[in-house]
Amino acid sequence: MGKFVECVPNFSEGKDAAKIEAIVNAAALIPGVVILDVEKDPDHNRTVLSFIAPLETAVDAAFAAAKKAAELIDLNHHKGEHPRMGAMDVVPFIPILDTPAEECVKLAGTLAEKIGRELNIPVYLYDLAARREDRRDLAKVRKGQFEGLKEEIGKNPDRVPDFGPDKIHPTAGAVAIGARKQIINFNVNLNAIDMDFSKNLAKKIRTSGGGLPNLRAKEIFLESKKQVQISTVLTDYKTTSIKRVMDEIEKEIKPRGIEVTDTELIGLTTQESLINYATESIKVSNFNPETQILENRFLKLTSMWQFGVNMIIEALSNTDPTPGGGSAAGIAGAMGCALGQMAIGISVRSKKLEESKRQVFYQINAGVSGLKQRLQNLINEDCKAFDKFMEVRKLPKESPERKSEMQKALKQAAEVPLLTARTAAAAIVELNKCGGISPSVISDYKSAKYLLETAIKCAAENVFINIEMIEDKEFCEKMT
Repeated sequence: MGKFVECVPNFSEGKDAAKIEAIVNAAALIPGVVILDVEKDPDHNRTVLSFIAPLETAVDAAFAAAKKAAELIDLNHHKGEHPRMGAMDVVPFIPILDTPAEECVKLAGTLAEKIGRELNIPVYLYDLAARREDRRDLAKVRKGQFEGLKEEIGKNPDRVPDFGPDKIHPTAGAVAIGARKQIINFNVNLNAIDMDFSKNLAKKIRTSGGGLPNLRAKEIFLESKKQVQISTVLTDYKTTSIKRVMDEIEKEIKPRGIEVTDTELIGLTTQESLINYATESIKVSNFNPETQILENRFLKLTSMWQFGVNMIIEALSNTDPTPGGGSAAGIAGAMGCALGQMAIGISVRSKKLEESKRQVFYQINAGVSGLKQRLQNLINEDCKAFDKFMEVRKLPKESPERKSEMQKALKQAAEVPLLTARTAAAAIVELNKCGGISPSVISDYKSAKYLLETAIKCAAENVFINIEMIEDKEFCEKMT
């Protein structure tokens, strides 16, 4: 298995669903990208996107999102509670599995150079990727936000960017790109409106104010809730845990009769941090999550993809009527699309591939990705259609609506596999556009098309068996 990284770009838009979707889709269309989470916050007016990607395409995905954000977001008209200096405000690369942090530092530098050169946006490298010691801290890099940086950049030598022009982008601002460990974005909402107290509280608990180590904290007033929020970032949750942050906040608020109404975990967090909170709270001793958590023991028995395969095979082999042949057709088609995407994804890594051809591959991959998702949806639709038919069949034979309802259900049961066949055929058309597939994956590319052909044949059989029982001959003629 190749190496992967997590990327968590933050965008200065948390309200406009259409803009957010366009930015997320721009990253999702790059081969190998898996979207993990999209966290939208209208009060902060900010979206946190989390995705994983192979090392080879992670930069392309982050760049695609940056480009789309620069097209859609104008910071001159942006207001929100969260500090920001850019349309795509911050982009951290985070090592996962066995990927070393050094790889993330390289990715940060590559992305920074590309954004600076092609989008004319000034870029500052931070945290592990920082090339100046005073830029390790993101808060220092973003000091003054968009408006303050606009006044200083080009005049103050300390604000010269690492890449890109020494001037602010008129609408997209600037961006901080870095490499870092896993952090936890943890917000604590209080039943209070006193911002002076909240400001002092945030200062008292954060590292820079002499408080807890490896903790950033800021007071925010949530207009939608009419309450104060202490927004924190745990930059090393093993040193300062969620439990310790909560204890410190509650120690300060209880004498004033203030209570925590709720808390928020923004984006993804680690299982370890939540287990640590639970074990600290109930004071468990000698606890080993690897051996004492049922799910962890179970997952160690097999890899996740093998587990998924086994579940599918078992579902098809039992005597339940669904999933059946129609769903199997959808599964074969989705597998064909996925295998085709793999072949495309490996092909675009070739350094010999022309950039124009790489862009064509990206477009083909986007089309196949959409068809794969449609086939995945049709797997469930086929089950629902047949289950509906079986449900109608159970109506009393003397029921006046039984026959008409059965005919209606049969039509649906025929229409779904026909759509599956057409979608698989469309995927073959897309894959046939690929010229220059890497020789190392040509067998996978051909196998992808064989799977799609199988999907068409299986789906057609399910169309035929259903129309045999449909009395509407005009409908049947259209289907065939």
